[in-house]
Amino acid sequence: MEELLELKDLLLVGNVPDALLLVEEMTEMSKDEKLNKIFSFSMIVLLHLIKQQAEKRSTRSWETSISNSVRQIQRINKRRKTGGNYLTIEELKETLDDAYSSALRQAAFESFECIYKPEEIEAMVDKNQIINQAMELILG
Repeated sequence: MEELLELKDLLLVGNVPDALLLVEEMTEMSKDEKLNKIFSFSMIVLLHLIKQQAEKRSTRSWETSISNSVRQIQRINKRRKTGGNYLTIEELKETLDDAYSSALRQAAFESFECIYKPEEIEAMVDKNQIINQAMELILG
């Protein structure tokens, strides 16, 4: 909100160059917020895909969580007015790669009554297959 008031003041005094810089900064802040949300929902998708593969089973709760998180990623990533997406396919894959280790740690905590360490869970699953499965779900 402060940024909008500052932008208004800059425009009122005719300081267009500083106003444009502020608009760029606000755009970056907005994109960062979207990226953080996509990262968080990516962790949830990966967490449940890891648990499914490691435990060789699924639950309706996991399926629902995956489905809801995929929908949120799709919604957040979609540019409303200009069309397209905020993240390219490559950036989305990078986000999933970045979120994987956090999801793996959480999966170790939630799987098999917490008896395995993340490294042990990692040995039970195929990271590339999980990331590719997440990409397929998100890209529809």
